[in-house]
Parts: sequence; structure tokens; C-alpha cells
Amino acid sequence: MKTRLLIISLFVSSLSFADDIKQLAPTVVTATRVETNSFDLPVSIDVVEKEKIQDANFGMSLSESLIRVPGVTAQSRTSYAQDPQISTRGFGSRSAFGVRGVRVLVDGITLSMPDGIAQPGNIDLETAKSIEVMRGPFSALYGSSSGGVINIRTQDAPLNTDFGASVIYGSYGTSKESVRLTGTQNSVGYLIDTSHFESDGYRNQSASWKDQVTAKLKFDISSDTKATVLLDWFDSKAQDPLALARSNGYDQKKDTSKTAPVACNSTTPCYTDSTNAYYSAFTNPKAVPDVALSDNTRVERSNTQIGLNLEHKFNSNNFLNLKGSFGHRDNIQYLALPVISTISLSFPTAFDLVRGRKSIIARDFFNTELSWTNNGSFFSKNYSFTTGVAYGYMNDARQDINARNGEALDSSVVANNNRNENDIAYNLDQFFQAKIEAFNNVDFHAGLRHSLVNERFSNHPALTAATINGVLNFEKTTPVTGVIWKVNPSVNLYANYGEGFETPTLIETAFSSASSATGPNLNLKASTSENYELGLKAFILKETQLGVAYYKVKTENEIVIEQNSTYTKYQNSPKTGREGIEFSMDSKLPSNFNFYTSYTYLDAKFNSQYTSGVGATAGATGIVNKGNIIPGTYKQQLYAELAWKYPAYNFKTALETRVNSKTYINDINSDAAPGYGIVNLRAGLDQYLGNWKVTEFLKAENIFDKNYIGSVRVNDANNRNFEAAPARNYLVGVSASYQFK
Repeated sequence: MKTRLLIISLFVSSLSFADDIKQLAPTVVTATRVETNSFDLPVSIDVVEKEKIQDANFGMSLSESLIRVPGVTAQSRTSYAQDPQISTRGFGSRSAFGVRGVRVLVDGITLSMPDGIAQPGNIDLETAKSIEVMRGPFSALYGSSSGGVINIRTQDAPLNTDFGASVIYGSYGTSKESVRLTGTQNSVGYLIDTSHFESDGYRNQSASWKDQVTAKLKFDISSDTKATVLLDWFDSKAQDPLALARSNGYDQKKDTSKTAPVACNSTTPCYTDSTNAYYSAFTNPKAVPDVALSDNTRVERSNTQIGLNLEHKFNSNNFLNLKGSFGHRDNIQYLALPVISTISLSFPTAFDLVRGRKSIIARDFFNTELSWTNNGSFFSKNYSFTTGVAYGYMNDARQDINARNGEALDSSVVANNNRNENDIAYNLDQFFQAKIEAFNNVDFHAGLRHSLVNERFSNHPALTAATINGVLNFEKTTPVTGVIWKVNPSVNLYANYGEGFETPTLIETAFSSASSATGPNLNLKASTSENYELGLKAFILKETQLGVAYYKVKTENEIVIEQNSTYTKYQNSPKTGREGIEFSMDSKLPSNFNFYTSYTYLDAKFNSQYTSGVGATAGATGIVNKGNIIPGTYKQQLYAELAWKYPAYNFKTALETRVNSKTYINDINSDAAPGYGIVNLRAGLDQYLGNWKVTEFLKAENIFDKNYIGSVRVNDANNRNFEAAPARNYLVGVSASYQFK
């Protein structure tokens, strides 16, 4: 009844609205592949503008920007050895590293690989002008593993040359320096941005650095043909502090006098000594497990990628668009084994512990998409449609080598090539989507995508003892449909339905056993889903925009962990479900105040019982009961921001709060990270001196110094699940730019 009264009141309050009300909503391209006002789309899509992306942030992680978007979970890992945990409506919450279940794009060019994994650490947020986040059924039009779509749109070059630099310093020895040059020369728009970042890290064993260069060129080949070239390169190193258990050991402190290791398991540390500090995620959040120090867990990454966006206009009604990218990525990661292995070695003692691995992945990849868009009128009704084909390819040259004390073992000491192989995946998709104005105030949207994903594994027999060969094919056609009713110029109601599917990644398919390097797992299936959504978009008095969405998702064969030991083996959970509500409100208040808030309610659970190899203790088997909550999801999330500007002095400040409910750490729901609430404060001052613009800014995070768990590692084999977030911390910075006129 209350909901009905709310909708009726919105109708009444909207009668005096002008037809140009929708100009207040941003223009987006993600939902339809052509620029469309977001207010008139039957989808849940939000835009984070440039100011919110770069306002008193380091610009190193999407989690800094996406925390304000309803329906999205974006958790910082307090470690740059791991990508941020990003999920939409619970899709992608299982990810231990990388982003799964969510498609990531830059200017419409996919960063996601054919198997569905994406590394958003590639993205240079200093060049972003907006981030579009789409949830719900229409995400399936971007192919497999599309529980949501995140599209970063980069800035276009100004007509005049602009040179700028910035320096940011923060807590824990964190700093970032960047230099940017942008402008237009001989009708060619260019943007070049280079940066260096480094940090000692909040936790022990969490230092990192990263160098990055991004370039964008945009030019006209002819009056009807435009081209954009994107180049991105980065090189980085980061220590991995691993996660902590609720309580399970001592901080090793690198005591070299301990030459006789004792047996280890999930509850007994490898070194026990009363002089060493007891560690726990809740009592000593900066501490790290002893294996993180002894095995020097860390990652080294480099990535080079070139993208192309070619647009050709045949006439005012027909457009051709070719997008593509190719590149190479190297990833070397030193891991600590959950289960300790004792191997006979010739040094330094007769028996010693080998409990680490060096994982090497050298990836070559490319993606391409060709589409044709036509618009016009049919029986006096406007329409538009886009049809196209997409192809992607990735080849992972992968090695898995035994390591000790953070260094790979020589093959003369012990057989060290557990895996030496080529893992290949490709996708071939065809898609079609259309919109027609069926009535003056009703639009219909529909689409169809057929996806084929092929994964294949082949080992080098002379270099590895394991036999790793096999082929998997996943194929599905996913339809979507939606309708929007424009009740009046300020109120829109919409509904949509769609099907989707998510393929396992190459890494998830890799092992058919958790105890030895065998594989691949040819029994693993792609998960499929049915998605329903109802929504309301409205403006109140032109100063307040509301968005409300209710959704329900039914999924079969969700990809989950079966067993996690030396390696990780995945299986399919028979049935899962998601049901939720998303709400957002953005309101301009008197005296230059602005209030924004978003709220997410998500009930994500297992709808059938099955057996999991992940138990309450390491190595145990557990029962996942019907009704258990999908780990890594938060039932409730709240974000609120009160901002104020003083235009006379170009001063701005904002107070923001973030509240999350608890989240479970594993499928059997044996434990959970408690809920938390934190408050942040930021401020900035712009100064204009001739052609110069100078900005000073500062930010204080977690100003009440709360001790909380910022993220969890789901289904960790050794029950090290909790990643503590930083205590009260600060950043200050200054940027300056000079515009040549």
C-alpha cells in the first residue's frame, strides 16, 4: 500500500514538468550501443561522472568510484596483488582474483577475455570521463559471463593544448605522480597520460608499485569516417599479504633461528614460539600469515594493449562500427600452498618443506566486433536496430612450478614442472537488438545473442608429468526484451526479461583434481539464468532524480568450488536464486548542497542442497543447505553523500558514509565477516590564474578509525578468509594544468 501511495504522489507532483526534464539525465551508450538518454531506457544503468571518479582519489581502483552505484559490490582488497572484488547483483562474488561474471569495456572495446575473466587493473582512471554501469537482463547482449556491464568512457581531447601534472601523498608511504598532455593538432585529438604509483601498504607484506602509460588518438579519415586508437601499457609488482583467519596462529616475524619447522595445518602455525605475537584478522589486522613471509607471496604483472574504434557513416540512417583490440599480458605469481608438502631435498636438511608455487601465465589475446546500426521510421513510428558479429581469442602459455622461500626450485633438485601447457579460448557471437516506438509514450526494446565459447587445453609432454588435454564447448542463444511506459515527461515505468549464461574461466576449468596437477575438468558446465526486472525512474521538481528497481534471477548450474587443496576444483551448484531491490536518489538542495544516496537489498542464496569439499575446517567436507547465502554477497548496502560547494572561492567538500551488512565466507556459511559502517571526508579548492588551473585536495577515510573487514576471500582452503581494511588514513594532493591559447 505504501508503495502505491509513493507512485501516485510521484505522478501528481510531476504534472508541471517540462518536456526537457530528461536533459537532466546522462547520455549513455552501453544499453543500446548508440547514444541514448538513460532516463528513456528500460534498464538499470547508472553513470559515475568524471568529478566523482577523480575527486580526491588515487585513481588506482574501480572500487573507489563504484561504491556509490546501487546493485554493485566493489570492495578494495587492501592489496594491489589482487584486483578489486566487483560483482553486480551477486554475479562475480565468488572471484578469488580478476573479475568474473561482469563484462568490462573501455569505450565499448572489451577488456574481458573470451572465457569471461577481466583484469580491471589495466584501466587508467585518470583518462576516464565517465563510468557506465548496467545491471539486469540487457547485460546478456554483451555475451557470456555478462551478469553486468561496466563501460569506462575516456575523455576527448580539447581544441587547445593542455599540459598538467599532479602529485598525491597518503598514509602508509603511498604516493602517485602523473603527467598529462592533451589537445588537438592538425585535426588530430590526442591525450597522453603517464603515472607512477607506489605504496608500503596498510598491512605487512603489501608493498606495491605501478608504472602506467595511456595514449588516445582521435582523427577523421574522411568526413564520414572517424577513428580512435587507444594504447595502454603498465608494469607492476605487488606483495600479497594473503587473508587472515579469525584466529589461527602466530606472526612469524622472520626469526631465522628457527631451522627446524614443525608440522603445519589450518590451526597450527608452522613456527610456534611464545615470544611471537598472536595474530587474528580482528585483533592484529596488519599481521599476515607466516606463509606469506616465508614464501614471499607476490605478483609481477605487465600488460600492453592496443585498441581501435572505427566509425563510418553511410548516410544519416546507417552507421558501421568496427572495434577491436589486441595485446600481451605477463603474470607471475608466487603462491602459498594451503596444504604443506614434505619433499626430500639435498639442502639445507635431509627433509624440508616445499609449500609454494610459482604460477606463470603469458597471454596473447585479441577481440573484435563489427556492427551495423540503422534507424528511421516505420508507419510513422521511429525505430533503430543494431546487428553484428564478435570474435575473441586468448592463448595462455602456463607453467606451474614448485617453489620454496619465494623462489622457484631448480629441476635438478625436484621435478618442478607440475604444469607446462597452452590453454586456449575463443568466442564467436552474433547479436541483434532493436527499439521501436510502439505508441507515443511506449517503447519496446528486444535483442538476441548467440554465443559459442570454446576452451581447449594441451600440455607439453616432454616438460611436464601431467597429461593435460581436452576440449570444452559452451553454446547458447540468449533473448532479452523490455518495455518502457513514459507516464509523463518526468515518470517512466519499465519491465524487462532476459536469459543469460556464464562460462567457467580457463583457470576454473583447469583442474579435475584438487590434490594433483591433472585436468582439465571436462564435466564442468556453464551456468544459465533467467532474469526479471521491474523499475521506476522519476524526477521530482526537476531537482531530485529517483531510481527504483526490483529484480529476480533464477540460475542453474552456478559455478562453485568443489574442493580447494593444492589446487582448486570447481563444480556446478544445481540451483541458486537472487532477489533484490535497488534504490537511488540524487537531489540538489538549497544553498549549493547536494544529497545523494543509494541502497541495495540482495537476497542471494542456494536453492538446492549439495555437498561441498569446503568445510568449516581445512580439508573437511561440508553440506551446502538449501537457503544458504551465496558467500561474498551483502544483503544490505547503503551509500550516502552530502556535498557542498562555495562557488565564490571554487571550494567543495563532501561527507560520505558507507554501510554494509555481514557477508559469509564460504558456501556452507560456517562464518561471516561482520557488518560495518565508515565515514569519509573530502575537500578541494580550485584556483584560476590566467591560463593556469591549480587544485588542492585532501581526503580522510574511516575518520572514526573503525576496525573492520573490507573484503573476504571466498572458500579459502586454509580458512584464511578475512582481509582487514585500513584504519583511519589520509591523502593530500595538488594538481596544476596550463592551457595554451
